[in-house]
Amino acid sequence: MTTKPSPQRKIIHIDMDCFYAAIEMRENPSLANLPVAVGGNPNQRGVLCTCNYAARKFGLHSAMSSAHAMKLCPSLVLLPVNMTLYKQVSQRIQAIFREYTDLVEPLSLDEAYLDVSASQLEHGSATRIAERIRQQIWQQEQLTASAGVSVNKFIAKVASGWQKPNGLCVIPPERVMEFVNQLPVNKIFGVGKVMARRLEQRGIQTCCDLQAYSQAQLCAWFGKFGTALYYQAQGIDHRPVNPHQQRKSLSVETTFNQDIQQTEQLQLELQRLFDEFMRRLNQTNLHAEIKSIFLKLKFKDFKATSAESAYQELSYPHFAQLLHVCQQRNSQAIRLLGIGVTFKYADKIDSQQLELF
Repeated sequence: MTTKPSPQRKIIHIDMDCFYAAIEMRENPSLANLPVAVGGNPNQRGVLCTCNYAARKFGLHSAMSSAHAMKLCPSLVLLPVNMTLYKQVSQRIQAIFREYTDLVEPLSLDEAYLDVSASQLEHGSATRIAERIRQQIWQQEQLTASAGVSVNKFIAKVASGWQKPNGLCVIPPERVMEFVNQLPVNKIFGVGKVMARRLEQRGIQTCCDLQAYSQAQLCAWFGKFGTALYYQAQGIDHRPVNPHQQRKSLSVETTFNQDIQQTEQLQLELQRLFDEFMRRLNQTNLHAEIKSIFLKLKFKDFKATSAESAYQELSYPHFAQLLHVCQQRNSQAIRLLGIGVTFKYADKIDSQQLELF
């Protein structure tokens, strides 16, 4: 008896272009040629959620402080967040995705993975489906979207940013290794600034550099994450598109209008934040098992620290213990406080070999 070969996966990653800012420009066409950002009040330590491409020419980017953004770009049109509107638009775009496949995994309001492996639309062409979706979003919402098409989530997501804005990048199976070899390591899922520095210290700057090392060697250096590095550096990512994506964590945070130095005042803020967190947790109606609790602080000099402990119970004293641990590391005044929990399930890179053909 012969075994039927596994069908080739066809994954699309759709990423809306400067989503919040684009919606604001659509609502007010006079903003079209101006640098526009959406974010918090610069006088209250707000940060940018997003900005359009005209603003990015001044060096602006998401998560930048609004005050600093205004200094870099004095002509910036800074608009408050209108989350109700953004969610409404996102829901309509998500509905477009589901016209093409039931396998849609939203990552946020402005991006999602789609698995169209079994779709017969457009003669089964993932490229044509992606183009159709982009056209339909423009026709219905007057918003542009960029798309990446490839054999897995990792490659599709990187590809979607390759020709932004309003671009389509297709990486077929035969081009996966050529594409991956040129990628800097910070494109790998889970590689942030700290890990990128650790890799660079070992002379590893690209995925091609990573391929010189065995899985065992990478795990010896980086623990379990070495497995993810090993497989993604070879273009392998077997994570399925999960339409019922489970939440990995839940957290709340606040940035103070004025830095807080006194422990007593910080404890009061922690109590308030804990109460807010419990309200959010109850509203989400989650039934997942909690793995750990965590707390993070950002200090006056913008340096940050965090502490985590295994879950025992959700109580203010347990978070207060983590606060004490973090405060011992830095005596500076505190500008941001955040708390949260992680859950026991996780979306991991599958270590089995992905059949690309």
